[in-house]
Amino acid sequence: MSIHIKTGAEIEGMRLAGRLASEVLDHLTPYVKAGVTTEEIDRIAHEYIVNVQGAVPAPLNYAPPGYKPYPKSICTSINHVICHGIPNDRPLKNGDILNIDVTVIKDGFHGDTSRMFIIGEASIQARRLCQITYEAMWRGIMKVKPGARLGDIGHAIQTFAENAGYSVVREFCGHGIGRKFHEEPQVLHYGRPGTGEELVPGMTFTIEPMINAGRREIREMPDGWTIVTKDRSLSAQWEHTVLVTDTGVEVLTLSAGYPPLPEFATGVAVPA
Repeated sequence: MSIHIKTGAEIEGMRLAGRLASEVLDHLTPYVKAGVTTEEIDRIAHEYIVNVQGAVPAPLNYAPPGYKPYPKSICTSINHVICHGIPNDRPLKNGDILNIDVTVIKDGFHGDTSRMFIIGEASIQARRLCQITYEAMWRGIMKVKPGARLGDIGHAIQTFAENAGYSVVREFCGHGIGRKFHEEPQVLHYGRPGTGEELVPGMTFTIEPMINAGRREIREMPDGWTIVTKDRSLSAQWEHTVLVTDTGVEVLTLSAGYPPLPEFATGVAVPA
């Protein structure tokens, strides 16, 4: 399958979908606190996406080959859950860390982003893992420019995370995105610089490293979706959808409520 290079009109569609995805997370932020269930957060997200944004929650009933339909509108991954956690009736507790992953479809285009949330007073270890994962994502993003290669992104993420004492999940990766939820290319979060597909203007894809406090091995839960760390160590993830521009990178999933960018993330084009 070839990589689809977006036209100017398609890029505008991606900008809108990306901003809306990030605004869902802005909207959810006040509700993410101890005592609230992830099922309630999912309900609030669904209502906002459908009734306020006039968009579609892409995960709901999403069923790639070999999977049964995903039953909720967002993914909520707590503590040792790496990704694809299904919202349920478990109340969030003080000290939990939570990834909320949102993908919206607006006018046929997908915007995909996730953030970490710390519930109350988390441990120093948990806070550090979330921060290192955030920086790892941005170090990958800063490698995006015409002429760079996908391996440059993976190498930047892997070396930073592993030098901090963490491991990088290998079985899941970033992906091309546009009118389809998942397109080519696959964007690995590990690798060697100078390898992989060359980046050209008009490419849109996600960068979404999953970083474990312990070993990188994973386990799939019986529900067929939820992925956890095999050693039950904490895991964190952040995600952005990015565009390769003529001069560098534009991050499409930024909004008014997004956390401050790291100091080293200079020259990043922000959607208007």
